[in-house]
Amino acid sequence: MKARFLAAAVVSALSLGFGATALAAADHGAAHALESHRLTLDHGRKWGTDEALRRGMDEIRAALESRRKAIRASSLGASEYQALAGNVENQVAYIVANCKLPPAADANLHVVVAELVAAAGAMKGTSTADAAQGARRAIGAANAYGKHFDHPGWKSL
Repeated sequence: MKARFLAAAVVSALSLGFGATALAAADHGAAHALESHRLTLDHGRKWGTDEALRRGMDEIRAALESRRKAIRASSLGASEYQALAGNVENQVAYIVANCKLPPAADANLHVVVAELVAAAGAMKGTSTADAAQGARRAIGAANAYGKHFDHPGWKSL
């Protein structure tokens, strides 16, 4: 629950205009989350999901898929990275506000959420990574989600 509050606070800070500071903290927090919390399976099975999580992740996946070739070629313009970052942030906010998972599944989801928030920060230019790296990081987070969460019809990017 504390992790959910932290993620909500980061998303709220972003929406209130504290973007650079919040994303810098989120970028650091994401790196820390990945060091201390690795994604795991639920005793060899993927974690369950709920409708809100599937909806938000479907939207993120669709946004990344529609720009996948340009992301891989690092050929998106700054405004396109900004728009993609905004889409990811909006969907993360939706997931955080509406997703209700059991604690162990939720803890694993927070690793994915932290990666997505850090990726959005890079795409917006508010972290040390460049925008192209951020977009590739978002693809990596989406693919990691698909490997660890039971989301019918999910396809890796």
